[in-house]
Parts: sequence; C-alpha cells; structure tokens
Amino acid sequence: MAVWVFGGRLGLRGHLGVCRLLCSRFQSRGPRGEEDGDRPQSSSKAPKIPKIYTKTGDKGFSSTFTGERRPKDDQVFEAVGTTDELSSAIGFAMELITEKGHTFAEELQKIQCTLQDVGSALATPRSSAREAHLKRTAFKEEPIMELEQWIDKYSSQLPPLTAFILPSGGKSSSALHFCRAVCRRAERRLSDYLFTIARYAAMKEGSQEKIYKKSDV
Repeated sequence: MAVWVFGGRLGLRGHLGVCRLLCSRFQSRGPRGEEDGDRPQSSSKAPKIPKIYTKTGDKGFSSTFTGERRPKDDQVFEAVGTTDELSSAIGFAMELITEKGHTFAEELQKIQCTLQDVGSALATPRSSAREAHLKRTAFKEEPIMELEQWIDKYSSQLPPLTAFILPSGGKSSSALHFCRAVCRRAERRLSDYLFTIARYAAMKEGSQEKIYKKSDV
C-alpha cells in the first residue's frame, strides 16, 4: 500500500518533522488556557514550512522510521510503495462509489487508515527498531475480525459463483477489481473483501458481470 505520509515526497523523517510542526501549537498553553498559536507572535518566529524535497535520497538511499538508511530498491520500500499504491487506488474507487451512495464507502476509508498504519509498520524494520518503535506499530486482531465480518455480510447477499468472472460490472465494480489486483501484491485477506464488494457494487447498480469463456482456438 514511501507511503502517503510516511513515504511520500517528504520521506519518513520529513513526515515526522511536519507532524511536529503541525502539532507544536497544541503542546503548551498559557495561564488562561491559551494555546501558543493564539498568542501574538512576532513575524520573525513564524513557523518554517518544510520543503517538499529534501535531497537526502539523491544518492539512492532513504531512511526508515527507525533512522536506518537503506537503498531505495530495498524490499521495505517496495512493500511500503505497494501499500501506498493500494491506498491511492482505493481513494480513486471511493470517488466513484460515493457518487452511487454505496454504504461501504465508510469501510473503505477505515481500510485506508489501517493501510496508513501498515505503512508505518513496514517502515519500522525489526533489525533497527527499539521497543518504543514496536509498540507504536503493533496491530491487534480486531481489524482482521471486522474484515471477515464485512466479507460474510456482503457474501450472504450475493448470488453464488458458478463461473469465473472478469473484472467488470460497471465503473464502481471495475475500480474495485483494480484495487483487488493491486492488493494481491500486498495482502491476500483484504483482496477477498475487495472482490466481494466489487460484486456487491455490480449487483446494487444493476450492472452485468462478464463471465470468462474459454477460447475455442
């Protein structure tokens, strides 16, 4: 699903710097409960906006969340990039889905947030992670259980599969099939969910799914 925030153009450390910048006004308060940002500030103390480019990766290396420097073609950044690609594909699909009023749009947004956390975990290799890093990127079983419940909910409303179907079924369904294909490079369970709601979207929109037919040639 490199990522979104963590692996975007700012890079991992750049992202943390932005977080500190955006959150700094909430870290201390005045005697009357004022935030630092609410008190008059001289122009010379205006927060410095970080540049999009840092040039720290110009020699082909980038930093993980733990500060470890690795080549940009390392498997960590490959996985992080795939997760980012998946989240972006879901974001595109959601634009089509929202137009049709599908209720599972909220589930997809929740999945995007989880993918953000997945990217953070991927960018925290155990080879250099401290205990504090591991605690911040740990996962519980609840998201997996919830995903399985969603799959069961929609599967129970769909007609049984009697043949292989091709990515089709209208714009929403086709976009979700594309998400599923990207997802297969990152995580299998989630691809099952995307396949299911792709079929569900086609059914709700009254769009015909195309069936695979073996060529006679």
